[in-house]
Amino acid sequence: MDALASLLDGPRARGAFLLRSILRPPWGLRIEDRAPLTVVSVVRSEAWVLPGDGEPVRLRPGDVAVIRGPDPYVVADDPATPPRVVIHPGQHCTTPEGESLSEAMALGLRTWGDRDGVATLFTGTYQLHGEIGDRLLRALPALIVLPADAWDASLLPLLDEELNRDVPGQEAILDRLLDLLLTAVLRAWFSRPEAEVPGWYRAQGDPVVGPVLRTLHEDPAGPWTVASLAARAGVSRAALARRFTGLVGEPPMTYLTGLRLALAADLLCEPEATLGAVARRVGYGSAYALSAAFKRERGVSPREHRSAVAGLR
Repeated sequence: MDALASLLDGPRARGAFLLRSILRPPWGLRIEDRAPLTVVSVVRSEAWVLPGDGEPVRLRPGDVAVIRGPDPYVVADDPATPPRVVIHPGQHCTTPEGESLSEAMALGLRTWGDRDGVATLFTGTYQLHGEIGDRLLRALPALIVLPADAWDASLLPLLDEELNRDVPGQEAILDRLLDLLLTAVLRAWFSRPEAEVPGWYRAQGDPVVGPVLRTLHEDPAGPWTVASLAARAGVSRAALARRFTGLVGEPPMTYLTGLRLALAADLLCEPEATLGAVARRVGYGSAYALSAAFKRERGVSPREHRSAVAGLR
């Protein structure tokens, strides 16, 4: 497994929120759902994404945006259009004054908006922390936009078809389609020269550091040392440490610690996972050792992290 595959292994939608929106101009949606990650694609007409602290970005048919939460943002037909709908946590919809719109704008199976609408959007939302890996979220900018010709937009007709189905098991199919859609977009994004990707991603092509990164991602719980990694790479410890730090931006053991703790943070989102089991899976000899490292690096204990995540569910 390479580092990118390991990163993209995180998305696991569970009961994904997937919706087709049909909207009549002028339209504007203020999104305040605090979701960790949302994918928006335009099927017909166009839209603008207005991040809270950035410039408006236009979406044309087939274009896709990935928006990292939890900060609010606006999607509208024009940057000057004020929001007429507010999306709250739990996907509850109201007017800006607080009047509920959830029933008034329902248009049938997984479809919402105006009966005489022109613009058509697909929205897929990862609603809970733990569905998206901690490492993935930290590697992404607040907003990614890809034009239709820069990713596999052929997934959109398939999604359109599946949104119209109402058969047993459909929820699981839509979950996996959202994962597939996100993975296709992120793979295309990370390959673009303007993407601000982590140093470890660019280091994958290095003949020394690349194999070491793959080793760490394939077996993060292994009893690795700089010496054992250097032996596998066929270089001295000093040479590996210097080259790894120069390309990745941190020493090998620091990178491994961050990888292990990020994996632990994701695993702790599973209510049934014990601290001892998580510790063993990420390479710590005991729950105490994991707890001490987690607190030292992240400023909170595993228990506090789990409680904070549970409070967002």
